[in-house]
Amino acid sequence: MQGETAPTSSRTETIPRTHPHRHTGVLFRHEPHQHQPRNVNALHEAEQQGFNTRLAVWLTRNVGTMACAYLFAVIGLAGLIGAFTNNVTLVLIFGSISSYFLQLVLLPVILVGGNVLNRHQELQAEETFQTSQHSFHDIEQIMQHLSAQDAELRRHAKMLERLLEKNGISLQQLEAEGVTTSHLVDPITQPQATVNTPTPIEDKKQNA
Repeated sequence: MQGETAPTSSRTETIPRTHPHRHTGVLFRHEPHQHQPRNVNALHEAEQQGFNTRLAVWLTRNVGTMACAYLFAVIGLAGLIGAFTNNVTLVLIFGSISSYFLQLVLLPVILVGGNVLNRHQELQAEETFQTSQHSFHDIEQIMQHLSAQDAELRRHAKMLERLLEKNGISLQQLEAEGVTTSHLVDPITQPQATVNTPTPIEDKKQNA
């Protein structure tokens, strides 16, 4: 036999087709809110580091007490006693305290203390607003996550429905066997059974 050549059979390797679908391990990416909760009391306490600020706050808090009201009443009564008794010394001392010191000095100090105390309310209101925004953002993220899960479940339901159709199994057959298939059917496109309610005239005819 001259130069027997074995027939070369072309080997064809089956290469699996790759789909362009990009698989990701995360169904929804949460975007956290940038706000970080703060302790308003500690923040307000840190702002009251100066001596003038602490003194103004202390005077403002103590002026609004009954003890301070009694003290002012004593000063007023002492000035009246000095005026009735023609005691010039009492009139000058208590008149100067009530007219000059209490009105010209104590009033601006109380205003400063009131501004410092109102600062706490401003910080509290700002923190409440930011916390509400944070909660609203988280709620939106949860709703978007649930919507993404619903879309993924609907996609899986469609895939199962196609697999059943390829295997020759219809949804009607599954329903006939008592299997619940409502989760595989879109409730929007699914026809709903219409109930015919008889009119009053037809009801009279039937009764007759």
